[in-house]
Amino acid sequence: MARGKLRIYLGAAPGVGKTYAMLAEAHRRLERGTDCVVAYVEHHGRPRTETLLHGLEQVPRRRLEHRGAWFEEMDVDAVLRRAPAVALVDELAHTNVPGSRSTKRWQDVEELLAAGIDVVSTVNIQHLESLGDVVESITGVRQRETVPDEVVRRADQIELVDMSPQALRRRMAHGNVYQPDKVDAALSNYFRPGNLTALRELALLWVADRVDEHLNAYRSEHRVSRIWGSRERIVVGLTGGPEGRTLIRRAARLAEKGAGGEVLAVYIARSDGLTAASPKELALQRTLVEDLGGTFHHVVGDDIPAALLAFARGVNATQIVLGSSRRKTWQYVFGPGVGVTVARESGPDIDVHIVTHEEVAKGRGLPVARGSRLGRGRIVAGWVMALAGPALLALLLNAVDLGLANDMLLFLAVTVAAALIGGLLPALASAALGSLLLNFFYTPPLHRLTVSDPRNIVAIAIFFGVGMAVASVVDLAARRTHQAARLRAESEILSFLAGNVLRGETSLEALLERVRETFAMESAALLERAGDLEPWTCAGRAGLGPPLERPEDADVDMPVGDHMALALTGRVLPAEDRRVLAAFAAQAAVVLDRRRLKAEADRAGALAEGNRIRTALLAAVSHDLRTPLAGIKAAVSSLRSDDVAWSEEDRAELLEGIEEGADRLDHLVGNLLDMSRLQTGTVTPLIREIDVDEVVPMALVGVPEDSVGLDVPETLPMVAVDPGLLERSVANLVENAVKYSPPGQRVTVSASALVDRVEVRVVDRGPGVPDDAKDRIFEPFQRYGDAPRGAGVGLGLAVARGFAEAMDGTLTAEDTPGGGLTMVLSLRAARPRPEPSDAGQDTAEQERQPQ
Repeated sequence: MARGKLRIYLGAAPGVGKTYAMLAEAHRRLERGTDCVVAYVEHHGRPRTETLLHGLEQVPRRRLEHRGAWFEEMDVDAVLRRAPAVALVDELAHTNVPGSRSTKRWQDVEELLAAGIDVVSTVNIQHLESLGDVVESITGVRQRETVPDEVVRRADQIELVDMSPQALRRRMAHGNVYQPDKVDAALSNYFRPGNLTALRELALLWVADRVDEHLNAYRSEHRVSRIWGSRERIVVGLTGGPEGRTLIRRAARLAEKGAGGEVLAVYIARSDGLTAASPKELALQRTLVEDLGGTFHHVVGDDIPAALLAFARGVNATQIVLGSSRRKTWQYVFGPGVGVTVARESGPDIDVHIVTHEEVAKGRGLPVARGSRLGRGRIVAGWVMALAGPALLALLLNAVDLGLANDMLLFLAVTVAAALIGGLLPALASAALGSLLLNFFYTPPLHRLTVSDPRNIVAIAIFFGVGMAVASVVDLAARRTHQAARLRAESEILSFLAGNVLRGETSLEALLERVRETFAMESAALLERAGDLEPWTCAGRAGLGPPLERPEDADVDMPVGDHMALALTGRVLPAEDRRVLAAFAAQAAVVLDRRRLKAEADRAGALAEGNRIRTALLAAVSHDLRTPLAGIKAAVSSLRSDDVAWSEEDRAELLEGIEEGADRLDHLVGNLLDMSRLQTGTVTPLIREIDVDEVVPMALVGVPEDSVGLDVPETLPMVAVDPGLLERSVANLVENAVKYSPPGQRVTVSASALVDRVEVRVVDRGPGVPDDAKDRIFEPFQRYGDAPRGAGVGLGLAVARGFAEAMDGTLTAEDTPGGGLTMVLSLRAARPRPEPSDAGQDTAEQERQPQ
């Protein structure tokens, strides 16, 4: 029996319309005459989904009892007996109730497929097993119901059901996904805009990767070598010259013009290591292409045009961006150049862009690497081969007559071996000694250093010349191979160094530790002094026992400018290593300067902030504090006046005005003092474990009655906070919400647990705040909109956020669904929430998770 086909509707989150799309597909198949039944579909109380179930045959479900409760699951045996052509099975990742035929629903689906039944199912991206940790880090919710990725990947067809986060939140606010009593909690927790955007990106990327897999598999199976421009992939050919940055930016602009464009920068190095680009320039270009969203690749190849085209075809590139040649006019005698060759051989599938730049026709200017010595052991072995090899060969040939031609070839082989082992000089010695032995033992007259036949003279001369030529080539190849390995190591070190320093990811101590490890030294220190006669001081060090008094006391002293030096102890470095060490020393000086500049900038910023606070404080004292003081003074003067006979009602009203003015002064002065403590860093919270429901009600004492609704469950985890600071923060938030709420609209204060955090949410139905102003309202002395002067000096939210951060919490602003502003105070829970202990609890909780 042929295996059934699996079709999956994949969604980024619950509520995007997977089940609706599956049922609509079932109705289309029924209209075409296909035998289609509903094996298991859950409408979750959504009216439109429930309507689509009408007209579809539903296989009766199996009822199972577990821990005193009854559950319904798909009856696999009933579906197999019915044997439809197509079965609809919702929620592929669902975990069956204990006692079911299989543990997971996807295992039931596998059984239906094996029986030849086509299955249409649904799954959310958060239920894929490989994405569990990623989804938990995004949403804070660990998905207990998962399905192996391979099960979904094996599907014959995957259709992405997509919806923007804003549209999904509107659907939820209208009650099309969850019941009205669950909408606010869902929108403020799992269904936040950021969560939905991240989940949507995961779904799109996962489907795109699968499409790429199918495309590559198809091209491989059908041996398609042509480029298929499914999306723009632009390869940038780099030489390591300064024009590379221009090429990368041009390629990025080309990629932006097409949907899903991708930039791949590639540097092709010759395998012999004869030429090498500037490591610093390559590091800059690597950083630039990564900042622009592209990738950097390092490829080795002797034929640069062929290697570049092979790389481009291998990544299915559609365009190649190259710079105009830097060669001078006379250098074109040696060939047409890389750009012309690539354009000629690229074929019709790849477009080649030649971009002009400032370095055109200025010469290559690439550094040429010099040869390096062979090791002492190889040189000694080479001389042994050069001297002993010909002698031993002569003794062997005296016993066997092979002819002069064969004798010469054998002596030439010994010369080549000497060149491979010891280099040029041992090979030359071997050639000279071999020539003498050939003349003495094998060229008539024998045993004399004379040659009677002129042809033998020519043969010996040719032998010596060939031996010298072969020795030179072999020696040069050995040196260049050694040099290439060294240059590659240096390039990797410098690339790593430059990349980290340019990104600001390396501290001075970490950089010195890297120097010590790279050169296998015992210690490293950066010393500096203010002048020629001043003592040396240590700016940073790594390792044990670094030199701290003078650079001259170290085994290696690398000066950096006039008054700075990098000192290392452990061994004396060879001259060729000092080039890389100089780069490390220069970067260490840059890191030190950057650290000091950052400290200066921080101090300057603190001073500027202090000046701003003082200026704003003076403005507040001169305006906002003057108003209540003037009111108090006027009321007191009126009461003390003997010219007017005040009634009891008038006296009570004046006294009430005095009391309100004094309360306003007390509140303003309290906020000013709190802000001053926050700015000077003198807030020291006394952290202890406490229940939220003990603190929040105390923060509502100063607000009018019936203006705030409280929803703080007693089952919440305890939080690690300073009770006084938490009470003051919540009080400021509630006061601000009540101030901006319309008459008759109550402010809601609720609390909920989310992973290892507890969130206190203060919700109002006021005018709200635009997204671009949500951060500004937490700055000191900021009042949003047309708030009057008497509304305060604008410190309440700033103080609330400062106290929250002092307790290792956060305070953010969000839009209230339906209008208004929600302040979210996130606090650290004192202990994690207890996990379910058995399968029954897991099953019960799974019913409450988003599906």
